[in-house]
Amino acid sequence: MKIIILGAGQVGSTVAESMVSEANDITIVDTDGDRLRQLADHLDLRTVEGNAAHPSILRAAGAEDADLLVAVTQSDQANLVACKLASTVFNIPTRIARIRSADYLGHPEVFSPGNFSVDVTICPEQIMTDYITRLIEFPESLQVLDFANGRLQMVAVRAFTGGPLVGRPLSEIRDHIPDVDSRVAAIFRGEAPLIPTGDTVIQHGDEVFFLAAREHIRTVLRELRRADQPVRRVMIAGGGNIGSRLAASLESKYQVKLIEVHKRAAERLSQELDRTLVLCGDSTDEELLSDEHVGEMDVFCALTNDDENNIMSSLLAKRMGAHRVITLINRAAYVDLVHGGQIDIALSPATVTIGSLLTHVRRGDCVAVHSLRRGAAEALEIIAHGDPRSSKVVGRTVDSIGLPKGATIAAIVRRRDALPDDEIACAIGMDDEVIIAHHDTVIQRNDHVIVFAVSKDLVPKIEKLFAVGVGFF
Repeated sequence: MKIIILGAGQVGSTVAESMVSEANDITIVDTDGDRLRQLADHLDLRTVEGNAAHPSILRAAGAEDADLLVAVTQSDQANLVACKLASTVFNIPTRIARIRSADYLGHPEVFSPGNFSVDVTICPEQIMTDYITRLIEFPESLQVLDFANGRLQMVAVRAFTGGPLVGRPLSEIRDHIPDVDSRVAAIFRGEAPLIPTGDTVIQHGDEVFFLAAREHIRTVLRELRRADQPVRRVMIAGGGNIGSRLAASLESKYQVKLIEVHKRAAERLSQELDRTLVLCGDSTDEELLSDEHVGEMDVFCALTNDDENNIMSSLLAKRMGAHRVITLINRAAYVDLVHGGQIDIALSPATVTIGSLLTHVRRGDCVAVHSLRRGAAEALEIIAHGDPRSSKVVGRTVDSIGLPKGATIAAIVRRRDALPDDEIACAIGMDDEVIIAHHDTVIQRNDHVIVFAVSKDLVPKIEKLFAVGVGFF
């Protein structure tokens, strides 16, 4: 696939790194020549220096025969203009734009074919807000992912001594919770992945990925570790796009305090937010944190634009007694250094956002793609098309499909009533059947199949497996 990426910032470079490793033809455009040279030095891609909203620059990037345009510059306006040019001048089939302004997002007609011709909009700030909200909802978790319009959730959790299943084989999970069907999709012991069987024994410290219907998640969590106290108090450091969105999302359910260093921004936020206590100050100020009782916080979220400040304020908050700390870190190297130590969860915005983009790059009919373990693994929601003659999965049991080693079919969501193929992707509803996959589960046409891959290198093999033979058409 020939892909043009506009913007070589954190999101653009992460997208490029992920896609270039999968044999795509990548060209990245940015006004920062030094940044482009750094990318070209360690990635196999073309670079074009210039304004992404100029037709001549898009032409130089190869827009005349591109398959996909990903506009992720810092400017909403540049992204919109580039998508319009990509449609009207260059006829690029698929156009994705990063949009940060809530004003634009509140008027979806802006993106229609008659206006700016954007096929898919992504808002990294909103994706991050939703992601952190789920982590606060399930405070024991390391990662919470939605599939099938929220019918299913995959949760990563660190197993600790005291959980009923820790030290016992997975085959006993049915005895402990007989009324709940769930599936452990993978276990990571240190950095080594384990493909679980009934005889696999969960050990203290294992990172366990399990999948269950949304309403059963808390029940399964209790089997793997002692339940944390429900979250009541949240402190947020940073009132930028993510911090302010998160406060607005949480303030109706939790007691929220927000620290913003800039006085004007703090005054504006105090007027925009209804129930959040907005404080003007430095989140690395130990005296301020002490005065605001950070030690009584169930969750402390460091969400400023400064990685070092986020790390320092999180370490301070943890030392002063905050139960759980979530830290936003843009530099990927920092994430690996601090995640899972004194900082409970370190998040990279680019890594969290990448799944929304990969959904539109993956071959086959992918409804959702989630990047796991900071990009090392992936979970995919793929629609099974075809019939037993044209498909390698339809009409076959899970154990006869021939998945590559390291890949697991964890669950299926099946429509209770038949729908045409062109309507099935967005048709999953609350009345549809959630099936936790076992060895004898048979895949049917139009099933939404949840596949876990312990390494993203397995993804091309999975895509090929779900591809439909030309005879079907």
